[in-house]
Amino acid sequence: MAMTLCVVFILLAFVESCDGNLRFASYFGDHMVLQKSPERAVLWGYGPEGGQVTVSLSGPTQQNTAPVTVTKGIWRITLDPVKAGGPYIVIAEIEGSTAILTDVLFGDIWLCGGQSNMYFFMSQIFNASEELALTEKYPHVRTFMAALKLSETEMTDLIQVELPWTVPTAKNLNEFSAVCWLFGRYMYDILKYPIGLVESCWGGTPVEAWSSSRALQKCGSELLNGPRNDSVLWNAMIHPLLNMTIKGALWYQGEANAGYNQDKYNCSFPAMIDDWRMAFHEGSGKQTAIDFPFGFVQLSTSEKGSKDDSFPNIRWHQTADTGFVPNSRMQQTFMAVALDLPDEKSPYGTIHPRDKQDVAYRLTLGARAVAYNEKNVQFLGPFPKSITSLEMYVNITYDQMVSVTPSENIFEICCSGIKAPCGPKSNWVPAPIKQRGPTTVQLSASLCTSSEEVAGLRYAWRNWPCDFKACPIYSANRVLPAPPFIVNRYTAEGDILENQKLNEKL
Repeated sequence: MAMTLCVVFILLAFVESCDGNLRFASYFGDHMVLQKSPERAVLWGYGPEGGQVTVSLSGPTQQNTAPVTVTKGIWRITLDPVKAGGPYIVIAEIEGSTAILTDVLFGDIWLCGGQSNMYFFMSQIFNASEELALTEKYPHVRTFMAALKLSETEMTDLIQVELPWTVPTAKNLNEFSAVCWLFGRYMYDILKYPIGLVESCWGGTPVEAWSSSRALQKCGSELLNGPRNDSVLWNAMIHPLLNMTIKGALWYQGEANAGYNQDKYNCSFPAMIDDWRMAFHEGSGKQTAIDFPFGFVQLSTSEKGSKDDSFPNIRWHQTADTGFVPNSRMQQTFMAVALDLPDEKSPYGTIHPRDKQDVAYRLTLGARAVAYNEKNVQFLGPFPKSITSLEMYVNITYDQMVSVTPSENIFEICCSGIKAPCGPKSNWVPAPIKQRGPTTVQLSASLCTSSEEVAGLRYAWRNWPCDFKACPIYSANRVLPAPPFIVNRYTAEGDILENQKLNEKL
């Protein structure tokens, strides 16, 4: 899983424009998708210094832009809004030279980032052959992949393109991100208009590699001089894309931070999201929304029977220590819970479960509700609305109707004789489920002694909390698993907490 990143130093001298030819930047090409209205798509590229570039759009609608001047070898034009559809021909012209893009569609652009579970190929998932055979039915879901490259400095354009924009085939999707493609395919079934998928991810990488120095400084990270992992993928694989107008982003990462700056992830991950939003908004001339929707996958599993709490901690930190999203710290976000999708026999290692279909489907539920404002779409699993502790029982009331199956140990209580918050080394003991109602669960607190009280409660707080789709708490239709949570009765000062996070309303 882990990968050592070595930094490469790259001198960018705009070699693309040295020959004076007119051309588009690296991530524009035939078969591409540009962001549809109400946003405006940005086009840019290279040309002879001082030249006047115009762009024309021909297809279902027509556009002709006013000329712009090539400055420092670069030109840039923002189109008027274009409705979803196509195909279009895009022609950039300068005296004596043209650059042409054909079969261009307008739709929604989703950027897919993260580490190996986002990089995980379509050819590696369950039922890969059947899934790939469906590709030809989705010619309007187009794919693009950035090559795996590093840079010590922020790049203007991609160093290399791994997969240019393509009409999907089983062959060219073979090594494309499964989560990214399946999300796009499922969303196309709902939206019925073009989807553009931009993959930019790298296995074994921490969030710090994908974060700008601005974002890292907000979390007190020390920026080392000389070669380092910090920001090298932001520089090479995200920063070049900032001029692109996008609809939203998907993210599957966190495994690498289970053993690296784990305690800072509750800051570094939300800070990265904030920074990406600001940078894409500014880079696109304020066309990409300042709060564009950001979906992510909560960590799945890696080691059955493990008592290490690094994965549970990261799952909690992925929500800014709230337990669910969106919340006040992470607005316009959505999350696919995946701790109930383990794969003990994965030939790619248990940290790489092959069921990416359920992951992508759960992401689409969040996207429909958060990104597309679709009403009456349930996308959140059950979460406690109130918790009360009696001498022998703990009663939990959820925020929705629940489907409950018996469990002796998925819930744990912290038995303590002191008024202090519980930590990983506190006396956590199983709290068996004793009774259940339409929205309630009652737990036994009998394992606490008479001199102790229940000072904390946690759910699914382990690396591998249950077998495949067999956790005890789901939504009433058993589609959405309850996310893990942890709550303490006392603060470090010994004051009683009021469960602000549990009572927070969306």
